[in-house]
Amino acid sequence: MDILERLFERHFHAPADEVRALQGQLGGSGRTLVRLGAGGRTAIGIQHAVREENVAFLEFSRHFRRHGLPVPEIYEEDLNAGAYLEEDLGDETLFQFLMENREGEGVAPRVVEAYRRVVAVLPRFQVEASRDLNYKVCYPRARFDRQSIGWDLNYFKYYFLRLAGVPFNEQALEDDFSRLTKFLLNADHDYFLYRDFQSRNIMLRDGQPFFLDYQGGRKGALQYDVASLLYDGKAALPPQLRQELLDNYLECLAGFVKTDRAEFMKYYYAFVYVRIMQALGAYGFRGFYERKAHFLQSVPYALENLRWLGENVELPIALPTLLECFRAMQESPMLQGLAASTRTLTVRIFSYSFHRQPPSDVTGNGGGFVFDARNLPNPGREERFRSLTGKDAAVIEYLNQEESVHQFLANVVSLVDSSVAGYQKRGFNNLMVSFGCTGGQHRSVYLAERLAKHLRGMSGVEVVVRHLELEKMELEKMGR
Repeated sequence: MDILERLFERHFHAPADEVRALQGQLGGSGRTLVRLGAGGRTAIGIQHAVREENVAFLEFSRHFRRHGLPVPEIYEEDLNAGAYLEEDLGDETLFQFLMENREGEGVAPRVVEAYRRVVAVLPRFQVEASRDLNYKVCYPRARFDRQSIGWDLNYFKYYFLRLAGVPFNEQALEDDFSRLTKFLLNADHDYFLYRDFQSRNIMLRDGQPFFLDYQGGRKGALQYDVASLLYDGKAALPPQLRQELLDNYLECLAGFVKTDRAEFMKYYYAFVYVRIMQALGAYGFRGFYERKAHFLQSVPYALENLRWLGENVELPIALPTLLECFRAMQESPMLQGLAASTRTLTVRIFSYSFHRQPPSDVTGNGGGFVFDARNLPNPGREERFRSLTGKDAAVIEYLNQEESVHQFLANVVSLVDSSVAGYQKRGFNNLMVSFGCTGGQHRSVYLAERLAKHLRGMSGVEVVVRHLELEKMELEKMGR
């Protein structure tokens, strides 16, 4: 950690007065990630022991920025210490934005627009930036070649099929793997393959996408990355939206390279299958082998994608043993139990102003708790707090000193905890909690954040928070 603080001071000419570890953003990568700050300036510090990956990320980052692509600026580096300092792109990933804006089984229009922006940028990585990229720094392979594909398929075989107890004929499966690999290598593969192009590696800042985690990039086929994004397991994009975004991508791609749609689609779903198998191998390794159970929460979503593909897609090559493995996975009692045990209760928490319409229930369940915070002391009546919100330290300190606030919150927590327990027991998927106050800026925001913090420690609970009045204020600042 000391090296990251030294890099921060070297770049900003001031010591960091805040160093906070960030959890969960880099999944199973083995990297240490922290946010450092001083005087309103922040940066992300990363430490990683694999020098070759660090070299690839730093080289690619600088190359992509020269092409005007939205990736983080590299501030400082010390490769001997396995450390570097990069631009802070905030906390909102495309995945979080998607989860916060579900509409029943679909997604909100603004999420669709965010995805359209993402697929519009992808061809610039794949084609434009690929032309003069230094592929010599790629790690562990310079191409998504036969060996790369073999690694992924064996990863799936040994860390998912074996550990999940799915039976298969090894020689017959190897024969299918050989046919699939030969088929995939017939696709044009002289483009940049981002490798992990998925919603958790895309940040949103002021509504615009920024891109991370391309250190595993190499030469490969165009189909792989868009398949990674659209069949990103837990994102669970509706099939119609996947098709719409694929069409958007192909339209954008045509502006960079001559595109034969039929030829692209000939190989597309084979790459979808390979990407899903690679992801399942990772889930199995982290979940079954390393006993990190949260990785197994993504397995049911991957199985659902495989079910949809089996019902709707016919590959141009015969893979009977592999397809039989997919069917056996969907029928496996162990994996079916996993799907049941990883079912999540999503608690959507809103703050809003009573001067406006209350939050609508996008799940179709008819709404939930609505708590009126107008009886509590109002920071908005004091001039010093008027430009602040319930997320600011001064407002939080003010409300924390009020006994009535703690009593109100304790009653809320008791009611909500009881409902959470009951909803989980009955297998419900959604609970809605709203806090209203006069302006929707201070008390309701504070209470929503406090409840969210409390619930995030619960097993099987996913928390989504939206501050409706703050969102409106932000849009007004942006002139929309």
